[in-house]
Amino acid sequence: MSHQQPNHPNRNINSPPALVWMIIGGIAIALFLLLLMAVLIFLGGRRPKHAPLPAVLEIIPARTNVPEPTSDSGVVPIGSETAPPPQHGVGLVVGAYVQVKGTGGDGLRLRDQPGLNGNVLLVASEAEVFRLEDGPVEMDDYTWWSLIGPFDETRRGWGVDNFLEVIQNP
Repeated sequence: MSHQQPNHPNRNINSPPALVWMIIGGIAIALFLLLLMAVLIFLGGRRPKHAPLPAVLEIIPARTNVPEPTSDSGVVPIGSETAPPPQHGVGLVVGAYVQVKGTGGDGLRLRDQPGLNGNVLLVASEAEVFRLEDGPVEMDDYTWWSLIGPFDETRRGWGVDNFLEVIQNP
């Protein structure tokens, strides 16, 4: 007994099977995507008429004829062991706001206790602002103040007043 499919009135015997139409549709979609990709590559490779110019770096050589500072000029040579002249008592009082100044960019070491033997907790950046919390304490030929950061109270420690300048409230 052979199994035969019933004839459907809407089925055309001469039409290609559905698989062929799927293949033709897939090829058509692939060609469309390929064409779209080619157009995007072509248009994406163009530069606008007014494209920004590339940055130019000009290197300026350092001066070599800088005169050496003298002891009476108030300028301390970089790398010297002497600190700037102390500003003992110039407006420094507990509660005043101070700014780190005169470190030559090296920053001010803040220690866990006054004196050179104290452990360095952090290095305060040039121009960083602090509030005087305690002091003064004379130790190791320096005057020490307890400093605390007005915006971050974890930034605290003892620093010498040679590198502190009183400022208005930040």
